[in-house]
Amino acid sequence: VYLTDAVGDDLPGSMSASTWLGWALGISGFFIAITAPVSGQRYDASGRRKRSLAVLSYTGVALMAAMVFVRDDHRYLWLGLVLLGVSSVVVELAQVPYNAMLRQVSTDENMGRVSGLGWAMGYVGGLLLLLLGYFGFIAGDGDTRGLLGVSTEAGLNIRLVVLAAAVWFAIFAVPVLLAVPEVRPTGVDPGAERAGIVQSYRVLLRDLRELWAMDRRTVGYLGASALFRDGLAGVFTFGAVLAVNVYDIDAADVLLFGVAANVVSALGALAAGRFDDRVGPKAVIVTSLAAMMAVGIVLLVVSGPVMFWIFGLLLCLFVGPAQSSARTFLARITPAGREGQMFGLYATTGRAVSFLAPTLFALFAWTFGADRAGIGGLLVVLGAGLVALLAVRAPESQSLK
Repeated sequence: VYLTDAVGDDLPGSMSASTWLGWALGISGFFIAITAPVSGQRYDASGRRKRSLAVLSYTGVALMAAMVFVRDDHRYLWLGLVLLGVSSVVVELAQVPYNAMLRQVSTDENMGRVSGLGWAMGYVGGLLLLLLGYFGFIAGDGDTRGLLGVSTEAGLNIRLVVLAAAVWFAIFAVPVLLAVPEVRPTGVDPGAERAGIVQSYRVLLRDLRELWAMDRRTVGYLGASALFRDGLAGVFTFGAVLAVNVYDIDAADVLLFGVAANVVSALGALAAGRFDDRVGPKAVIVTSLAAMMAVGIVLLVVSGPVMFWIFGLLLCLFVGPAQSSARTFLARITPAGREGQMFGLYATTGRAVSFLAPTLFALFAWTFGADRAGIGGLLVVLGAGLVALLAVRAPESQSLK
């Protein structure tokens, strides 16, 4: 919101800052798509999941901290978009070894609950950080804001919120690095441990051919999840932008909405974890996506802050379950020892189409001359993912009898 509503609010030219944001994130998705699968493959083969997680996490921290230099001036929009795009690449790559650790901290019987608890705790952390940001740096009126009395000149108070988020990330990345042991080299992917960059792609192509021949369900799921996860990412990326530009939510109140959204999403993820273990991840994902489609259609036609609060929070209720069960679905069908590679492909297939949500949002908004129309683009992506998922067989251990 700071980039689109403040830094780029007087941007010259025919394209809005929101449109430029869509293009920037689409480009970053391309770089994730071409690097994630070979990265996960190498993490498994070399036994360096945790080390890779540490390096990528703290690179992301550094990039986030650098956003403190993005002043409230349209000349700094390019810097903000570059830092946002590069940091999104780094943090997405960090999620490959992180997600691969799910099997190290769960069993088949409680994987859904563990994954749901993980997402819920993430939302709780987001809630606490949002409260810190709002009351410490943003609340109030005048030239200074928040309990800390930070100046608003050149957007300093908002820039310090980003810096606080970077420090938060740096601190709370430590526990997983201390508590979860490093995985040993798996040895299940011959040649991967010695492969260079070019050879890694050859190993990847070999593995993809084997996967297509032996387990087309996994291939189908990777494709379907790529679509609906990109739609979920679009909801996060453009939700706050739409709140301010379309539904007239005050920019300062966006963080308050974020607080409520985190509570609702955490509750949804916790509840979904138990359903995941009982009826399977596919049922949870299908139900969540269908509900989000219905709510999205309502948001396309309603107006005003009250309607956004009601239906925006209802939408958030189903985001957490879809995210959590999307992860457990893949973990349940992945061969032991190839978690990193599969979650690398998970990230890659997601990012291979990650241009869709931001591009369709930008295209719909530009074509119809209104940011509200961008919601239609997000609904197209979510709907395509739902249709594709319906054709994928659920994990056997979780299939309904």
